[in-house]
Amino acid sequence: MLRPSLQPKSLRLSEPALRVGIRIASIAVVLLGWELVARRLDSLLLPSFTETITALASLVTTGELWEAVWLSNQAMVIGFLLAAVVGIFAGLLLGRWRAVEPYVDPYLTILLATSKSALIPLVIMAVGLGLQSRVLVVFISAVVIITVNVRAGLRTMDPNWVEMAQSFGASEGQLWRKVYLRGAIPAILAGLRLGLARSISAMVTVELLLVALGLGRLILRFRETMNGPNLYATVLVIVIEAVLLLQLFRWIDRRMAPWAGEGVAK
Repeated sequence: MLRPSLQPKSLRLSEPALRVGIRIASIAVVLLGWELVARRLDSLLLPSFTETITALASLVTTGELWEAVWLSNQAMVIGFLLAAVVGIFAGLLLGRWRAVEPYVDPYLTILLATSKSALIPLVIMAVGLGLQSRVLVVFISAVVIITVNVRAGLRTMDPNWVEMAQSFGASEGQLWRKVYLRGAIPAILAGLRLGLARSISAMVTVELLLVALGLGRLILRFRETMNGPNLYATVLVIVIEAVLLLQLFRWIDRRMAPWAGEGVAK
């Protein structure tokens, strides 16, 4: 009599483990394929996975890698934090008062449509080659995606929530505290996650194209010297950092907005 009720529960309990197993297996397949293809080609341009890991272990023991990570992440962290503050505020403002949109939306459209590579020379000419220029590039790349996501989240919120609160005599401040901010949390977190991804991309792009500092400088140097293992190891550091930070935001998302489920684009 207990089997029908116990079986679905056991299956549900095994689902997270199954997903983890599938992810690990997929990563293992990719790494194995990388190793086999690299050994088959035997090219300086494509080191094997084992060669890359060996080079990464060697780089980790040097202060040069950590100094590069520190220099690169200075611009990324400052630019992202500024973009988060401005983007959340602007998105909430645009989502609540549509009369402001005609004055701001053209600039959002321009920033969304324009490549970072085209904006970087303008920023460098206006600000220079210092930390400010790198922060500004990261800020411009992230703020637009955060703003658009927060605005969309506020506008797609169930209007019945607002009507119900207003019917009970809620003031504008109470609407913000009880309805708008709570309803926009999933969109805010999704916007921050996407903004973080763009911040990391902008951090590397500006260092590769114009300002040879940090991780970008290492990539350019290893490319010029045809040091494939160190080049791939440096790129792997960027990938690992990006994955860890994005997974951290996913964890925060699940803790702060568990009701959102899969409704918000990941």
